[in-house]
Amino acid sequence: MIEDGATDQGSVTTVRRVGETIRRPAGEWTPAVHALLDHLEAAGFSRAPRALGTDGVDEVVSLLHGEPAFSPWPPALRSTTGIQELGSWLREYHAAVRDFRPPADARWRGQEEPWRPGMIIRHGDLGPWNSIWNGDRLVGFIDWDFAAPGHALDDLAQLAWYAIPLRPIAQQQREAITGDTTLRNRLHALCAAYCAHPAAVLDALDSLQTRETARIQRLGSLGQEPWATFLARGDAEEMQAERSWLRTNRTSLLDHPAPA
Repeated sequence: MIEDGATDQGSVTTVRRVGETIRRPAGEWTPAVHALLDHLEAAGFSRAPRALGTDGVDEVVSLLHGEPAFSPWPPALRSTTGIQELGSWLREYHAAVRDFRPPADARWRGQEEPWRPGMIIRHGDLGPWNSIWNGDRLVGFIDWDFAAPGHALDDLAQLAWYAIPLRPIAQQQREAITGDTTLRNRLHALCAAYCAHPAAVLDALDSLQTRETARIQRLGSLGQEPWATFLARGDAEEMQAERSWLRTNRTSLLDHPAPA
């Protein structure tokens, strides 16, 4: 866990811990994100930071105690129990957020389309690096600055993409999770915990990868950050390769999982 007074540099922004709070540069999206976090707190959803306002140019949120799942992943995330924890967390988050109605003037970072009935506010950055663990228990998710209107299944697809992981062999080997059987069992465990069909999740992921690639190319070419950085480091090409891998491996991922 980040030490009091220390800073942590992510791929998009730098955060700083002050006591039991986390500070990061605020943006035009911050009021909408804080309205979302306020709603979650009022709904009794405790596994997300609480919005604590702003301090000068920084937003202030509460600290979640635990360790982020950076690479190489901790044992908890490599286990079936850990992947089930992720699916249950997302199901509970979506239940809590479903009746949230964004403020009329809400601005969201990288928003693709306006909110309308039937949508939720997605977390938008559901990678293991934003999951916080206390031993084998998932404390919650941090870094809500990419929250935006979208569809619930896209959140689950993004989580499957990065936490199964549904990625080529190099990324699997980095997390010591390889093999058709392992990936298939993890996908089915995640979907069972959320109560979703794996085929629908893979369809949503294919579409999400297509849109994210196009967004990086479009906004990155205009010089808009952080997409310009994503474009320069090759994220668009990487996503195209991962979408190709997904299509090639779709059938094996959807076969009936082996007994645990």
